[in-house]
Amino acid sequence: MLGRSGNPTLRDSTFEKTGSLVSGERMTIEGTVNKMFITLAILLGGAFASWSMYANGQTNIMALAIGGAIAGFILALIISFKPTAAPYLVPIYAACEGLFLGAISAQFESLYNGITLQASALTMCVFIALLVAYRFRIIQATKNFKLGVFAATMGVMLLYLLSFVLGFFGVTIPYLHESNWIGIGISVVIVIIAALNLVLDFDFIESGAEQGAPKYMEWYGAFGLLVTLVWLYIEILRLLSKLASRD
Repeated sequence: MLGRSGNPTLRDSTFEKTGSLVSGERMTIEGTVNKMFITLAILLGGAFASWSMYANGQTNIMALAIGGAIAGFILALIISFKPTAAPYLVPIYAACEGLFLGAISAQFESLYNGITLQASALTMCVFIALLVAYRFRIIQATKNFKLGVFAATMGVMLLYLLSFVLGFFGVTIPYLHESNWIGIGISVVIVIIAALNLVLDFDFIESGAEQGAPKYMEWYGAFGLLVTLVWLYIEILRLLSKLASRD
């Protein structure tokens, strides 16, 4: 039985559905890394496209961004429930997320010059640092560690969902979106939770490769990592914007 990942897209049941020790080509860590680079390239391409449109003053860019976010959410649900579709849908998902991130990043950049470069650099530094720490077993995804991160992740998701629903009634959750030190502290905690999900994703992919998951699960593993990286980037962007607004 594979360990639980805090990332909702990478679950024990995912590999249970696909089976293990398949007779054909099997999932490898190297193959998953290659797929990850492909999806990142597609995401960056989509982000550059929407960023350029925003920079050129096109007024419909936010509609495109919202459309990309909705399409990405629908695709993520389909991929999560049907991993065999991952090789075909993950590139499309990456393009949709790129459109969304590009527009959002451009808006933040217009408010705080240089913030997107800082957020991107910090996201990559966190990714590399945790990958090295996991590789040398400085951080280990023990059972209690996995359960703790999973519980914390679900708590954050429920908090955001509650904030979204209450927003329709004009009610806001205190401190969550504020730039005071409590709000900044909340953002720091959420960034840490998002970052720790990377450790669980590394462990999940490594376990899948060891158990001989089907080759198409490389795309699914890349999808799971992309979900975490996008979340981490957005949370870092929000944290930096809170800090910048206090200057």
